Amino acid sequence: MSLSFEGRVVLVTGAGGGLGKEYALAFAERGASVVVNDLGVDTKGGGKSSAAADKVVEEIRAKGGKAVANYDSVEDGEKLIQTALDEFGRIGKLQCFFCINIYFSFILLSTPDLIHRVHLRGSFLVTRAAWNHMKKQKFGRIIMTASAAGIYGNFGQANYSAAKLGMLGLANTLAIEGRNYNIYCNTIAPVAGSRLTETVMPPDLVASLKPEYVAPIVLWLCHEQCQENGGLFEVGAGWIGKLRWERSQGCIVRSKNEPMSPEAVRDQWEKICDFTDSTRPLNIGAVGQKLPPTTFSFNHTQSILYALGVGMSTKDSDHLRFLYEGHPDFSCLPTFGVIPSQAAMMDGGLGSVPGLNIDFTQVCNLNSCVPGELTSEATVADVLDKGSGAVILLDVNTYSGKELVCYNQWSVFVVGAGGFGGKRNSDKAKPLLPPPKRAPDAVMIDSTTRDQAALYRLSGDWNPLHIDPSFAAMGGFKAPILHGLCSFGFAARHVLKQYADNDPSRFKAIKVRFVKPVMPGQSLQTEMWKEGNRIHIQCKVKETDAVVLSGAYVDLQGASEASPENLTQGGGLQSELVFAEIGRRIKDVGSELVKKVNAVFGWEITKDGQNVAQWTIDLKNGCGALHKGPYSGKADVTFTVSDDDFMEVVQGKLNPQKAFFSGKLKIRGNIMLSQKLEVILKDYAKL
Repeated sequence: MSLSFEGRVVLVTGAGGGLGKEYALAFAERGASVVVNDLGVDTKGGGKSSAAADKVVEEIRAKGGKAVANYDSVEDGEKLIQTALDEFGRIGKLQCFFCINIYFSFILLSTPDLIHRVHLRGSFLVTRAAWNHMKKQKFGRIIMTASAAGIYGNFGQANYSAAKLGMLGLANTLAIEGRNYNIYCNTIAPVAGSRLTETVMPPDLVASLKPEYVAPIVLWLCHEQCQENGGLFEVGAGWIGKLRWERSQGCIVRSKNEPMSPEAVRDQWEKICDFTDSTRPLNIGAVGQKLPPTTFSFNHTQSILYALGVGMSTKDSDHLRFLYEGHPDFSCLPTFGVIPSQAAMMDGGLGSVPGLNIDFTQVCNLNSCVPGELTSEATVADVLDKGSGAVILLDVNTYSGKELVCYNQWSVFVVGAGGFGGKRNSDKAKPLLPPPKRAPDAVMIDSTTRDQAALYRLSGDWNPLHIDPSFAAMGGFKAPILHGLCSFGFAARHVLKQYADNDPSRFKAIKVRFVKPVMPGQSLQTEMWKEGNRIHIQCKVKETDAVVLSGAYVDLQGASEASPENLTQGGGLQSELVFAEIGRRIKDVGSELVKKVNAVFGWEITKDGQNVAQWTIDLKNGCGALHKGPYSGKADVTFTVSDDDFMEVVQGKLNPQKAFFSGKLKIRGNIMLSQKLEVILKDYAKL
């Protein structure tokens, strides 16, 4: 299917001859309305005539096309655009091409420079005049014509080379700023025979470099089907190639706590210039660039130290699996995965950059505590312009051998680096989510100690802001503050206890945003809302009610309610099947049950005389909820019963009153609420 430009308006500058003329004729042939701009100057830039533009317009009209001539200088960009608007009512394509090629010696660059005025400033002025029209109609295509001299340099053409490379820089910026408005800008570096080259090239070479061999790529790049943006292409004699930047992996030549020296640069020069495994940057943020990989060796000591740093204590027996290496279920806290990741980021080149504020955002769990060596690889995922600063999104993958054990995403705020015209948001960033608009399903409170920051820093975050009062004062704080990742660890383990029975294998991912600092000694209050396998969380300082973590959530592996499939295959408690069904019923008609019951029921299931499971049926708050494991709230009534007797009651084989008086069913709290059991347990005899 042929490409049509019906209904489109194209402005071609320098269209009186050479490439510009060929573009104008080609666009007109395919239905475009063309503004043919040409000053009519001679090959030395002198004189002025309307003849060149008029001749091209006549040729287009003779073939049934639509065209109008314009004789203004590109330095009068508004006049060019006004001609298009007056004649055709819109500006649908903007094509910036200039065919002046004047040689100046390097020394003349200090004088008024016609080359720069026409090529670079003229490109800017014409584009600026058309820009708002394109934005308003949400469509535009711009082609800048650079040259090989601008890309590679050429002897005796310092002024021309500088102007042409400047056009490439202008085009790259326009591509960034215009993409949200469907305005695409690309650059070509053509080689074509024209009145400027016929005096310096042999006739047979000029013939092989016909302008009609260049025009097709210009038409394609200007067509609405083409989604190319920010590209650079060399073209000539029927050949087209795309150019791109390439960067070596480079080398960090500074040493920690030592000044950087030219001798260090000299000693690493070969590595700096080694293009093995090179990268291809696409923007100033080096999106896709990889930081040097780092290694992190650990054993049980580091994981225990981290657990103590985020508030775990032997006062809680269920914390022992994270504090005692001899425990049969000894494990790392899943958020321990931030430790090797943070080391990769700080030791990998970002740690000593002035003005960096690092905002931790997301981490997936470290599934097992296998002592050994981990390797972390950090990659720049995106760069955002926040006005007062730039945000670098950094993805860090941590491996044990070839197995991925942890993924982190960090958001690094660089103060004063914004305002470069980049995008403010990225689809690569893990999203923040507000909690549901209802009372929390669970709340847990833990007190930090005065030495919490001093303890947490032993896990590797040695920032003096958290230990040195004078350093903290320079940052505007009355005293050293708690590490944000320490508060993060507190909140994460609250979720782990409340909804995953302290089983780290259930932990899948966590996302948080830091809002305010915490002072060591303050209490952290974690509010939790359960939505399927996602637990929304908000963390506050209890004493001040100040939110310190917001937009946060934890994703768990599998549902908190056991599924019938898992129970039959895994040999779980019989009662778990019933609670799974109760959970599903609450999801379906929870609001109705809350109206009928208005109470919170606790269940303690035993087996062989030992408590083996805890469940809470909340039919008092919100739309109702089912919780497995310890419950931080208060139950109105609590039932203790064996797994077998529970099933006997549910199936109608054991009368609840008889079970109570025989001691098989124990009740604490408001005993009268037991009368509402029928509303909760009815129909489960069918199980």
